[in-house]
Amino acid sequence: MSVELKCMLKEGASAPSYQSSESAGCDVRAFLSEDLVIRSGEAKLVPTGLYLEIPEGYEIQVRPRSGLALRNSVTVLNSPGTIDSDYRGEIGIILINHSDRDFCVHNGDRIAQLVLSRVEKARFTVADSLAESGRGSGGFGSTGV
Repeated sequence: MSVELKCMLKEGASAPSYQSSESAGCDVRAFLSEDLVIRSGEAKLVPTGLYLEIPEGYEIQVRPRSGLALRNSVTVLNSPGTIDSDYRGEIGIILINHSDRDFCVHNGDRIAQLVLSRVEKARFTVADSLAESGRGSGGFGSTGV
């Protein structure tokens, strides 16, 4: 199944692309006039030159590229990031460098992947009590490591 997404590109920018026929995420590329250095421990916003018209009832999730994370310890900071359907500005990717060395982003580098997801809206109802469950109020780590 596919959903049509309109996109606009700055001159020279690349459209998102799937790398295989069954990829869930499409790669998005950096759009830079000059190399961008992300120092060790630093986060930077990387422009893509990409603008999307996401259909109502959907969101785009921004996720890390596993190879970038494994080889360079560079990942998407707010993962997964959410791009709402009413946003029309340029897509920017917040990358963070967890390595002990500087990382250089070049124009056209694949920096993240985008996943289209349906969105269900919740209707919140204030209640005096909640149904019991086997877990109860057990929080962080309560089900084991």
